[in-house]
Amino acid sequence: MLKGLLALAACLVANLASAADAALIEAARREGKVVWYSTLIVDQSLRPLAAAFEAKYPGVKVEYLRQNSSDIVRRIMAETKAGSPQADVFDGNSALQPLKQAGLVLKWLPESAKAYPAGYVDPEGYWGANHVTYISIAINTDLVPKAQRPKTFDDLLDPRWKGKMVWSTAPDIGTAASFTGNVLAVMGQDNGMAYLRKLAQQNVVASLSSTRQILDQTMAGEYAISLQAWNHHVLISALKGAPVAWIPLDPVPSTASITAMTTNAPHPNAGKLLMDFVLSEEGQKIFVREGYFSAHPGAPPSDPTYTPEGGGYKVRMTPPDFFDTAQLSRWQAIFKDIFPQ
Repeated sequence: MLKGLLALAACLVANLASAADAALIEAARREGKVVWYSTLIVDQSLRPLAAAFEAKYPGVKVEYLRQNSSDIVRRIMAETKAGSPQADVFDGNSALQPLKQAGLVLKWLPESAKAYPAGYVDPEGYWGANHVTYISIAINTDLVPKAQRPKTFDDLLDPRWKGKMVWSTAPDIGTAASFTGNVLAVMGQDNGMAYLRKLAQQNVVASLSSTRQILDQTMAGEYAISLQAWNHHVLISALKGAPVAWIPLDPVPSTASITAMTTNAPHPNAGKLLMDFVLSEEGQKIFVREGYFSAHPGAPPSDPTYTPEGGGYKVRMTPPDFFDTAQLSRWQAIFKDIFPQ
């Protein structure tokens, strides 16, 4: 008798969940579209994810805009101030804190977020990890012989690399500012500042391009070494035959790239449906297929050698909400003082 009642209760709960899912899907279809402001590369992830989502949920179109985190923050704030919000979903680590402080991040997580381990889903309920990032140097393998490949931060001070290294000077994660912050965190304030002053003598080329664009320029032979490169970008390009290799300098900074919803989403149901899809095992396998690294236990890496476990390197894990405007501004100020342009 008791088993029968428990089975009936479980059935009712399952039916309620199905009904809720069906109701969300129907509400999303009535809205007709979802607007996603993203830092993800269009051909590498945005377009494949949007296509898969639209195939799974006919009638809900994905409109995406690709920008850097700082541009996403400015755009969402400007649109909100003008009384014309457009974005339903956004991603980008350094976008999280300023938007959250402005009250523009919705406290909501989909059911799919429950599958994630601690550290890759917000305990407060604001964000989930769309992929895991690791950043270190990348080299042009045609220009850097195997025997000369840097293995430590000190190797970057070799005179042979003077004027042949490049980084982005944009105030964002994955640029000269966050390289500065990582060096100070790893080496300590005094030793870190001393190291950065030595590195300044290497005439590192400054560029306002994104880290992805700089990687492309490095692969094209314009530079020998890119000082900041996401390992998934390198893997994607290496699989296509590009002359590039990613070299982890211990410890490698790592964080979770987040996905979240806006509080004033014009299409809230479609936004929730998209966020659920992005964080689901199905969505995460698309990330992995395209060369990214997932925290979802059901989406193992396509090439484990790029991960800490498979590649044998150490990681300095940083929570996404660590990257606020004040933190990046502090690192940017230090960088500009040591590396005057």
